[in-house]
Amino acid sequence: MSAPVVDTFGPVAPGTRSALPPAPEPHEEWSLNGGTAWVYYSPLNRRQLVRPVILSDGFSAGASSLDQLWNGLEENGDFRFVSELHATGRDVIILGYDDRTASITANADTAIDCIRRAVNERVGRSKLVVGGFSMGGLITRYALAKMENDPSLPDHETGLYLSYDTPHQGAWFPVAIQAFTHFATDNWGDTPALGPVLRQFSGLLNSPAAKQMSRWHLDRATGTPGQAPERVAFLKALDEVGGWPRNLRKIGVANGVATGADNGVKPGVTAVKGTGETLTDTWLKTQAQGDHEVARLQKTGGQPVAVRTSGLPDIDGAPGGLFVMPSAAGDTGSFGLAALLMTLLGNAVDPEVVTTSCFIPTISAVAAGDISDQQALYRPVTRDAGDLDAFLCAGRNEGHTTITEELGSWLVNEIVSSD
Repeated sequence: MSAPVVDTFGPVAPGTRSALPPAPEPHEEWSLNGGTAWVYYSPLNRRQLVRPVILSDGFSAGASSLDQLWNGLEENGDFRFVSELHATGRDVIILGYDDRTASITANADTAIDCIRRAVNERVGRSKLVVGGFSMGGLITRYALAKMENDPSLPDHETGLYLSYDTPHQGAWFPVAIQAFTHFATDNWGDTPALGPVLRQFSGLLNSPAAKQMSRWHLDRATGTPGQAPERVAFLKALDEVGGWPRNLRKIGVANGVATGADNGVKPGVTAVKGTGETLTDTWLKTQAQGDHEVARLQKTGGQPVAVRTSGLPDIDGAPGGLFVMPSAAGDTGSFGLAALLMTLLGNAVDPEVVTTSCFIPTISAVAAGDISDQQALYRPVTRDAGDLDAFLCAGRNEGHTTITEELGSWLVNEIVSSD
């Protein structure tokens, strides 16, 4: 059994990825230092790289999957992103990595290798478009800024940078779920049936990329949530290259609303509760402000463990891209994953489950505020806010990196007008 994980185009249920239809054969496949680029030429360009658009993968377990990426770009929404770019004469380069849990700075070197290759192979002088989905936007943001600040690196020759629901100000993964994952791994991580699932999920949370991306990280069930040292180091490295690439236009989209309207998840309520073969009265709550007990974890026959937070905002209900996972029983999400793990551990789960939560707050995706600030999270986002030159927020709070007609067509129009 494989673990449920967060992929660039949303979480994937166990066993789902293998069922995806295969992607079309790319026209070219570039072997890069630390990854692979799959090149799809526009039918208008006679198999020449004329107007390259590089789209980077983001965070997940293991190596990038072309089938999964193609499905997210072309089949998993109501807008066929690659096809629409091809229709405008843009050539699409899908950038993947050998290890999507590696540090952002390490995978940025792979992105630099891809950008350099695209510049060298391009016919004509059209500027590149470079960006990514989810953490892929951070990878390419750092890569472009590094290329501008390191004299040993070539000119990126990029005219437009784009990000799609990228955690510019950090991502949110509920502290209660992080604690439960580590607690379950500590207690049942060595069991033959569920051990590999638990260890992989816990390992994802403790990977270099997750630590750099998450605003609040918890390395063990009894730990204190905060910025991991890896995130502090990444933010310093990003600041050292100027924070952003400067010699281009920067745009982005958010899968959350700009109005400040919440997603319907209330703070401080029990999201999931399980009791049975391995757990006794174990529950997880949605995040609330103040000194707050977010989880009670108890192994059957053991002592309860209380997980507390202090000073965090009501972020589970904040406007933003949602942690959503399609499944046979209907869409679920972050707390739904915890309910699934409790069930797999042999417990009965209270049917009243809060399934999902905010994953990438709107103000993070458009770089318009500090997500630790309660007021900023729920304040309407104005057009002149943030570090991007232009951005668009979704008309509703929807699944993280869902490609919609609304957001996709806006990006394509921006790419066309960037010439």
